[in-house]
Amino acid sequence: MEWANETLVTEFVFLGFSSLAGLQQLLFAVFLLVYLFMLGTNAIIVSTIVLDRALHTPMYFFLGVLSCSETCYTFVIVPKMLVDLLAQKKTISFLGCAIQMFSFLFLGCSHSFLLAAMGYDRYVAICDPLHYTLLMGHGVCVGLVAAACACGFTVAQIITSLVFHLPFHSSNQLHHFFCDIFPVLKLASHHSYLSQLVVFVLGVFALIIPLLLILVSYIHIISAILKIPSSVGRYKTFSTCASHLIVITVHYGCASFIYLRPKSNYSTSQDTLISVFYTILTPLFNPMIYSLRNKEFKSALQRTMAQTSCLVN
Repeated sequence: MEWANETLVTEFVFLGFSSLAGLQQLLFAVFLLVYLFMLGTNAIIVSTIVLDRALHTPMYFFLGVLSCSETCYTFVIVPKMLVDLLAQKKTISFLGCAIQMFSFLFLGCSHSFLLAAMGYDRYVAICDPLHYTLLMGHGVCVGLVAAACACGFTVAQIITSLVFHLPFHSSNQLHHFFCDIFPVLKLASHHSYLSQLVVFVLGVFALIIPLLLILVSYIHIISAILKIPSSVGRYKTFSTCASHLIVITVHYGCASFIYLRPKSNYSTSQDTLISVFYTILTPLFNPMIYSLRNKEFKSALQRTMAQTSCLVN
């Protein structure tokens, strides 16, 4: 065979920040502070939702799951990236790379379907408020989260199996800071048009299908809002969706740029920059967008802190 005398790749070398060698210690400090702040804010959000009974509603249930999902997503990528910023040898084993790719795909795809479930929640709350409690019971919410996870698991399993069953006999230098699909796929000694097509179709399924479901929900939501006679009422109703719309725009904008554009437009430097924003900065902004600007949540946080301080004293 053509590859008979070539060495099998057993590890990959990350080159994502190799052009910024003089700034890696500074990047480590900045990313570490951002990561710790993100962990802290998500911990506050989840603990407040769990401890305050006023937040035991479908909207905050989904928000708690979203916070846990983002915490796990960053845990898959950021700690390894921080270690590599200070390490001389920035490597990951073949198996470790496969596990990292599966984990971030599972969590990222689940995130897309979870945003669709949150869009459905807003649709029911605004368009059918009288049946909201019935239609969005705890069992339904758990079922929607389970369905989102099942879709994420299926997509991640297929793509990871497809990529890592390809032969890797040539370069092991990965021009990225984690095991993303296309940077790893570029290192394969041979990959067919079919494998690229399958990855693209699954990317469309994980991004476009949830986005279409969200669009359908918001078409009905906007139609219902326009029927409200009071401008104040319209503003208050729409404000309950504003945070969700901002997060959707950032999530789908970044993910579509990375995974759905033609391969001919692939740029390592652009993807690295967008990936930094997508994996580090977006999970930082989302808690602030969703919760820390929310009056209901801030009131619940104050109650939780007061109760906690009373227990301590």
